[in-house]
Amino acid sequence: MVDAARARKLADRIQRIVAEMLERRVKDPRLGFVTVTDARLTNDLRDATVYYTVFGSDEEKTGTAAALESAKGIIRTEVGRQTGLRHTPSLTFKSDDVQRNAEHIETLLAQARLSDAEVAQAASGATPAGDPDPYKEPRRPEDDEE
Repeated sequence: MVDAARARKLADRIQRIVAEMLERRVKDPRLGFVTVTDARLTNDLRDATVYYTVFGSDEEKTGTAAALESAKGIIRTEVGRQTGLRHTPSLTFKSDDVQRNAEHIETLLAQARLSDAEVAQAASGATPAGDPDPYKEPRRPEDDEE
């Protein structure tokens, strides 16, 4: 097993290498507007998972996934050359759902704001059920005798 800090540094290096390869060397027309968001490496340095996002339609996302799969060998060769590892890790590309999760969170926040506004509007004309301020004066024992 390898130190987790070393695996993290290598994962960061792999992320940069893959991003550079996609920007400069991979010329696949199916490749859309891709951003490499993260890379994770197992502790034995055998498998690397590269997370990416694609800006565009579902067609562009599937085309980009196919382009990444076809360019996997070239990218892996470059990763091995630039990292100098004895065993070059196998690459797995996974679509990162950050954008979809962010949109879902925004929708939930908008619903919460709407319900808060409804509660505030209902509470604006409300009056207390009992005394307006029951804690204003301390209780006296004479009040309890009545």
